[in-house]
Amino acid sequence: MTEAYIYDAARTPRGKGRKDGSLHEVTSLALSAQMLNAVKSRNDLPGDAIEDVIWGNVTQVMENGGCLARASVLLSDFDQSVPGLAINRFCASGMEAVNLAANQVKGGAGDAYIAGGCEVMSRVAMGSDGAAMAVDPRIAMGENFMPQGVSADLIATEYGFTREDCDAFAAQSQARAAAAWEDRRFDKSIVPVTDINGLTILDHDEYMRPGTTAEDLGKLKASFQEMGEVMPGFDKVALMKYPHLERVNHVHHAGNSSGIVDGATAILIGNKEFGEKHGLKPRARIKANAKIGSEPTINLTGPVPVTEKILAENGMSINDIDLFEVNEAFAAVVLRFLQAFQVDDAKVNVNGGAIAMGHPLGATGAMIIGTLLDELERQDKEVGLATLCVAAGMGSATIIERV
Repeated sequence: MTEAYIYDAARTPRGKGRKDGSLHEVTSLALSAQMLNAVKSRNDLPGDAIEDVIWGNVTQVMENGGCLARASVLLSDFDQSVPGLAINRFCASGMEAVNLAANQVKGGAGDAYIAGGCEVMSRVAMGSDGAAMAVDPRIAMGENFMPQGVSADLIATEYGFTREDCDAFAAQSQARAAAAWEDRRFDKSIVPVTDINGLTILDHDEYMRPGTTAEDLGKLKASFQEMGEVMPGFDKVALMKYPHLERVNHVHHAGNSSGIVDGATAILIGNKEFGEKHGLKPRARIKANAKIGSEPTINLTGPVPVTEKILAENGMSINDIDLFEVNEAFAAVVLRFLQAFQVDDAKVNVNGGAIAMGHPLGATGAMIIGTLLDELERQDKEVGLATLCVAAGMGSATIIERV
């Protein structure tokens, strides 16, 4: 089978996902087109060089609707002959775009793709597209639907993670992200966002709060306690599915959960012939990818079974992986991954994660693949695994190997 190589990985800085965030005036279309143009110019590609653009985007309504991928191609400097595909696997949309593009290349369906995603959460709010899972009683009651925040608290309760554990992890994420920026570890990937005149709008991840301590976080109120205990009382839903628990311990809040931000990312994936034709050197090959469905009430445990699956399918063990990126949707998600595999903490999210820098839903999955590749190169390591929990009970994973 043909190999699928990563030739480039680029991302925007992440802006605060609020009206006072630096990227609030930039649409998903404009941000996506800038990323496509960045990959095109960084690699000196002709306008017809790629087979397709596969683009993750979770909230596909309003200005994000109507196939953002195709609109972004048309606004970019690529030829109109390049089509576009918008996909949604919730938080794993960007990763799924990369995996789909890699599988297309491996199967011989084109020489090269750009895959990635975008979410401008300050302009199109999370959840504004509606969800049958939440509102249709046939599935909401039948599957014991839970909002993700309460699910994260349920994970913490089920697997024994305290508020102090979660706050300590969050403080570490902030410290690692601050150190990574101080050390300029993201320089290879960061593409500053510019306005129509070419002036820089944002050149750094502005959501970060350097210097945050566990003690600071300990002062914050649990975000999902009222939702769980009072209205609409999701704790009771959780305990119907997990009756062995006496209660749900509400440990998550804004400081140990992923940040709402704006951002986009793009990865150039192609076969060997594509690289030779355009004078490009591959940085890594996409060794494997996998996806699973998981239990939808606890919702966010997918990184564990999908990692077990991808390792088993490829005859690997957890010890074969040099570095990990596990999306920090909530602190308990990563703590559960560390607990399940007994992985050295120094190998996981080396440069911080979404708790410190934010989680632009449709982009994050591809973004952490790029971060993983940069860190493998910095440490001169070989094999990395990126994985995410996914809403509605799913998980996605990708293994990359440096060339």
